[in-house]
Amino acid sequence: MAKPRQGKARVKVTKTGKKVSYGQAGKAKDGGPRVKPGTSKGDAYCARSDGQMKKHPKAAKNPNSPLRLSRKRWRCSGTKSK
Repeated sequence: MAKPRQGKARVKVTKTGKKVSYGQAGKAKDGGPRVKPGTSKGDAYCARSDGQMKKHPKAAKNPNSPLRLSRKRWRCSGTKSK
């Protein structure tokens, strides 16, 4: 099992063996989980990261980029979190 880099929450090992760490580690201020899909916080993240998808087309096309993996974890569809 691969271990994420310091400060990162998760890691994905690609077919080529490359390790991609993504997501902020730790808990939210209230002590709950940091990622809460379907909430207003999730909608805000998805709207922000949608702008990053437009700004960084290379990362947007790569399914193993930290940006795409984080959006998947937040269950983003466009600018909304489901």
